[in-house]
Amino acid sequence: MIDLYTAATPNGHKVSIALEELELAYEVHPLRFDQQEQKAPAYLKINPNGRIPAIVDRGNDDFAVFESGAILLYLAEKTGQLIPADAKGRSQVIQWLMFQMGGVGPMQGQANVFFRYYPEKLQGPIDRYQHETRRLYEVLNTRLGAVEYLAGDYSIADIATYPWVKIHDWAGVSVDGLEHLQRWMTTVGGRPAVQRGLLVPPREAEAAQVVKAAQAMLQR
Repeated sequence: MIDLYTAATPNGHKVSIALEELELAYEVHPLRFDQQEQKAPAYLKINPNGRIPAIVDRGNDDFAVFESGAILLYLAEKTGQLIPADAKGRSQVIQWLMFQMGGVGPMQGQANVFFRYYPEKLQGPIDRYQHETRRLYEVLNTRLGAVEYLAGDYSIADIATYPWVKIHDWAGVSVDGLEHLQRWMTTVGGRPAVQRGLLVPPREAEAAQVVKAAQAMLQR
């Protein structure tokens, strides 16, 4: 059994989707951002960075893993699924996973903040992060014009990237003209495990918490 500490955000959905794809038994522990539960001392022992998601693998001496990309790698290696065993195939998955972790997530996350939450309309930062997110989408689109999935076969690289690209509108970024990316979004989004993972935890209550937490952060 795996304990999943999460919220309804793209990074949280990466892990719930992976758990569903891998058919691993897990128990969900939603964290309320508006109550700063991710900063509670008990949770900081699991994730010293005070963010979501994190897991505790009860079947492996209560081993805790934080950072969404590290969790995906751990689960893939634990099960021998969603990542190839050969060195080249494994490297391709990790390259595209790192592309999401170091590029798409941070840039789109900043676009979200300045476009949706920041108390002042600062057009310079909005343009900067929206344009960079779109550029990264174009890189994905080019790649997906040559392969069905980011690393060839469906993998944790796709699972990491999809929850972010899915909410492109929230960051004010268009996917118009990116036909290969749109095809991939439809394919990945149509997977039953992906659809189930996006419902963990229930979106309605958690989404309101995310908005409140972002607004409170910017007011500090």
